[in-house]
Amino acid sequence: MMVWHMVECVQKCSELLDHLQFSVLYYTHVIKEDTLLFTVLIYVCELFIEPKFLCLLQVDREYRVQKALFSAGFPVPEPLLYCSDVSIIGTEFYVMQHVQGRIFRDLSLPEVGPAERSALYIAMIETLALLHSFDLQSLGLQGYGRGPGYCRRQVSTWKRQYDAAAHTDIPAMNKLAEWLANNLPLDDNEESLIHGDFRIDNIIFHPTEARVLAVLDWELSTAGHPLADLAYATLFYFWPTSVKDLSQGTVLGFKDTVESPSFEELVSIYCRCRGISTTLANFNFFLALSYFKMAAISQGIYARYLLGNAAAENSHEFAKIVKPLAEKGLELSERSSFSSTHRSVSGELFHQSRKGQETLLKVKQFMQQHIYPAEKEIIAYYAGHGNTEEKWKKPPVLERLKEMAKAEGLWNLFLPDVSGLSQLDYALIAEETGKCFFAPEVFNCHAPDTGNMEVLHMYGTEEQKKEWLEPLLEGKISSCFCMTEPDVASSDATNMQCSIERDGNSYVINGKKWWSSGAGNPNCKVAIVMGKTRNSSASRYKQHSMIIVPMDTPGLKLIRPLLVFGYLDEIHGGHFEIHFNDVRVPVSNIILGEGRGFEIAQGRLGPGRIHHCMRSLGAAETALQLMCQRAAQRETFGKKLYHHEVVAHWIAECRLGIEQARLLTLRTASKIDVLGNRKARKEVAMTKVVVPRAVLKVIDCAIQVCGGAGVSQDFPLAFMFAYIRTLRLADGPDEVHLSTIARWELLEQSKKLTAKI
Repeated sequence: MMVWHMVECVQKCSELLDHLQFSVLYYTHVIKEDTLLFTVLIYVCELFIEPKFLCLLQVDREYRVQKALFSAGFPVPEPLLYCSDVSIIGTEFYVMQHVQGRIFRDLSLPEVGPAERSALYIAMIETLALLHSFDLQSLGLQGYGRGPGYCRRQVSTWKRQYDAAAHTDIPAMNKLAEWLANNLPLDDNEESLIHGDFRIDNIIFHPTEARVLAVLDWELSTAGHPLADLAYATLFYFWPTSVKDLSQGTVLGFKDTVESPSFEELVSIYCRCRGISTTLANFNFFLALSYFKMAAISQGIYARYLLGNAAAENSHEFAKIVKPLAEKGLELSERSSFSSTHRSVSGELFHQSRKGQETLLKVKQFMQQHIYPAEKEIIAYYAGHGNTEEKWKKPPVLERLKEMAKAEGLWNLFLPDVSGLSQLDYALIAEETGKCFFAPEVFNCHAPDTGNMEVLHMYGTEEQKKEWLEPLLEGKISSCFCMTEPDVASSDATNMQCSIERDGNSYVINGKKWWSSGAGNPNCKVAIVMGKTRNSSASRYKQHSMIIVPMDTPGLKLIRPLLVFGYLDEIHGGHFEIHFNDVRVPVSNIILGEGRGFEIAQGRLGPGRIHHCMRSLGAAETALQLMCQRAAQRETFGKKLYHHEVVAHWIAECRLGIEQARLLTLRTASKIDVLGNRKARKEVAMTKVVVPRAVLKVIDCAIQVCGGAGVSQDFPLAFMFAYIRTLRLADGPDEVHLSTIARWELLEQSKKLTAKI
């Protein structure tokens, strides 16, 4: 491998050698002898050249697949240019941006601890699942492979290469080749994009995080069966104890590391990410094929040693591992099936539906490919329009993202009758979207529209649904909800003073509302208003109604946007004070009927509170990630922050809090699915108290670790803290929920006591 130092950017390939002064460095571990590393003024790049003495590789093909994957958001080095003119440096080549990170040559990962080792392998397998989720046509890779019959071609190719290199007869290899040829999978027509050499030493990880930055070495990629990659990536779990690995580090050391993720765990994660069954039919074939491939490669290395042109110093040792590898392949061929007995990692005690798993995976992929890359642009938009009326409008990139999400079917996921998802399914999706402040809106799953759509869906008339619900579901308009009032203690909703009075064929609304979220959005066309309909003889909980009020109705006036800890929150349409002065709407705008307001509110707020809480847990995960990054990067008093026990304990306590809060929230969502919102009221109240407290603690610790930066605009923590703090007030303050919890607990305890007596 060569390192070339340049003083100015490469303008075109022909200047590469003319103006280049370089020095040569040889690395101790070289897999590819056809990659050169050089630095330029701005970029650090890698030059991949077509090797002259190795098997002929199609450089343009490797460039094409990496370019397609990079454009789709998959972690690969950015391809910069491809040159087919062999007159430049004597061969074809392409240039890709250098990725700085960690490459682990030893499979046992001795440089890291057990927890990080497990996290790194999980990141690897999640990346593999992401690769296999791509559609070749959507990537623009039509015709990339050779069509159906991948498994048949693989058996034939490796058998032919082994026969050409064999120096002695090995019966186990012959038997294994025969078994493979006679047991080809029935679904040998599957065509997914596969890597062909997917293993941990072909991956660049983040310098401090268990996160994949780039997958390397795509020369064997093709259209084929995805289980071939999975088998090759996990074959070390079955490595023969008699065989010393000669190329990938300490395989036996890995197998002896009990803290490492098990084969079943990795397969479970892979299947969950892809939304497929954990019972892998024909996986014995793919493992046997992987060992056949390894044995054939080993035989080829020894054959080159005999010819005197082997690169590896230990190439003479490869002859003795061919037989045990073939025998292991035969042993694995006899296993009828492979399955993971582990439950879904994200749900564990709570089982997602198949559709829920698939949708969650799609949401994660969409977030990685489209939403996270757009964060800077959206933040810049609001920063640049902070003092203009443009701040209330949506940036064009956000509208484009919404159209993309709708096109992929990632739309209105919160509404079970529309999405087909359970509350448990959506709870995990909501957590994922909560990791980015604008993501819920991209999927049309943001408050207050979600609650208003639920109200109209459950309680609206057909006319109300047609006029207001349908455009809300399509994302053509937005809405606001008007309940809280400035002149009364709104934690007791019966204090409400806003009046809704019948006057012939109309209702007349008078009163003040505030904290009406989303009202500043120019696209906000309708409000659902809760007020008092005079009926002194009715129960205090049957004197309120909800009514639909178009925002352009005469008498409705936006008074002012309210600041949340100094934040305008324009991304969410702000939080406005609104006055209603003799606002007149048709009688047909009343929802469900007079005096049904509290009934509607309870139906609206139950699932909505769970959604808020799960989105908050997503924010907590982001805050904890920032905390750990900072703790690993900064030093005080001669050591990294995380080496200070107090910081380490903060990290541990935050993880405990997140996991405890998540379990409670998932239990609540599951109970709503099984018993309904009414019978889950105690759990809803518990969740609403526990989650904001836990999340605020995480954010506060993250701010403390980040120091002054934590409260600045350079980090999202201050905004996150302000937003999450409002949840201890919104949808009912903690104290009201605590009273509800106590009332239900006392009722349940009294029943137990009566039963004993």
